[in-house]
Amino acid sequence: MNKNPNSLKQKKLFLFDIDGTLAIGDSLYDGSAELLAHIDAIGGKSYYITNNSTRSGQDYVERFRQAFHLETTQDQFITSGYMTLRFLQQHYAQGKIFVLGTASFLKELRKNGLHITETAEEGIDCVVAAYDSELTYHKLIQTCKVLSTMDVPFYGTNPDLCCPIDFGFVPDCGAICNMLTDATGKRPTYLGKPSPDVVELCLALSGFSREETLVVGDRLYTDIACGINGGVETCVVFTGEAKPEDMTDTPYPADYCFNNIKELLMHCTEAL
Repeated sequence: MNKNPNSLKQKKLFLFDIDGTLAIGDSLYDGSAELLAHIDAIGGKSYYITNNSTRSGQDYVERFRQAFHLETTQDQFITSGYMTLRFLQQHYAQGKIFVLGTASFLKELRKNGLHITETAEEGIDCVVAAYDSELTYHKLIQTCKVLSTMDVPFYGTNPDLCCPIDFGFVPDCGAICNMLTDATGKRPTYLGKPSPDVVELCLALSGFSREETLVVGDRLYTDIACGINGGVETCVVFTGEAKPEDMTDTPYPADYCFNNIKELLMHCTEAL
């Protein structure tokens, strides 16, 4: 059951998931560009709080420009990779970090001064697993070797089990980590959504209040849970993982439920 849609008129800060929410592959959903333009027109701000760590913020700027013909800035993308980078800078700035991830993710970590390795070697201080669209069995063997032979902390960028793609879904970081856990018995601590740190960072960057903020996503246990954990209102759209029937019995009930972004746009503009 939706709250009164008129309350959407106070929303100025929108925290969007991307895949399954605003777009699928390189195609924007109907209404996404119009909603983003509406937010700009009312003096609001959009942030993209994706758990997809395969791309850096700059990669996403290029993706939005080339695929969606939308101009964005790097600071608008709060990825699970970025949240992981911040965590590692705070806790392992001088350490040696074993990372299972894409070349782009590893490049971003190294560019920011972290000592990254992909080999099971001596002196490793922690293990990080990310959504890796370039995953190989060799990478899995190296990761399992570290987790099985070294007593070090194990972190995952995000708990998502699957990532939306044009034909359906593919395994995400949570599924990769489950495979590693099954093989080694080691369980990760996740650093991206649903951590409330994601909401707190966006609030700090934007200057908007919690009452002015709306988290929009297609997944209950990451997107909606992130908003709930961060103390802001939430909106689920049924264009990705979540379905209407999931709302009858969930620990992560959204404040607003719409079939798609176009319906959210309609209620936002009608609320003015």
